[in-house]
Amino acid sequence: MKQIGLASDHAGFELKEYVKTWLAAKGYPYKDFGTYSTESCDYADFAHPLALAVEAGECYQGVAVCGSGEGIGMTLNKHQGIRAALCWIPEIARLARQHNDANVLVMPGRFIDTEMADKILNEFFSTGFEGGRHQKRIEKMPVK
Repeated sequence: MKQIGLASDHAGFELKEYVKTWLAAKGYPYKDFGTYSTESCDYADFAHPLALAVEAGECYQGVAVCGSGEGIGMTLNKHQGIRAALCWIPEIARLARQHNDANVLVMPGRFIDTEMADKILNEFFSTGFEGGRHQKRIEKMPVK
């Protein structure tokens, strides 16, 4: 299995720690880019290294968590090779993979519990990209 990259800020730390146990239980290797505690920090300091690793192929996909999911997701999507999708229910995760070929799952740590995260993770990692009519849309996303 290919390595999954992880990143969070302090508000997403606890959910990121849950994601690590979920990935390990499923046999996914992972690399944790931080943060490593609930001490206040800036999500960008961890989002950028995750994005670079996904762009470089060091990590196949990623999971990122901050309080709302918005800040870390916006930061990730500044990178040309990243298609980060903020998902708070499983259906969004499924559609983000099927239609948008999302390569980073973003979750809002302050708004979902581990039971919901489990459902979202299952959907994200078990769903493939449909291609076809969706491929041309992906190709229209700007790339350097």
